[in-house]
Amino acid sequence: MSSGASVSALQRLVEQLKLEASVERIKVSQAAAELQQYCMQNACKDALLVGVPAGSNPF
Repeated sequence: MSSGASVSALQRLVEQLKLEASVERIKVSQAAAELQQYCMQNACKDALLVGVPAGSNPF
């Protein structure tokens, strides 16, 4: 690897790390609660939970 390519790769790495460091973090318990709430709100639209009417089932 040439010096120029190495510098370029390191610059990309630094930019990626800066991006990851700027991401807002939340607690796992909060994320789990939000995910659970989302699932409960959208359960009625989930075909695996409520099934698909025979007339609209393409299989």
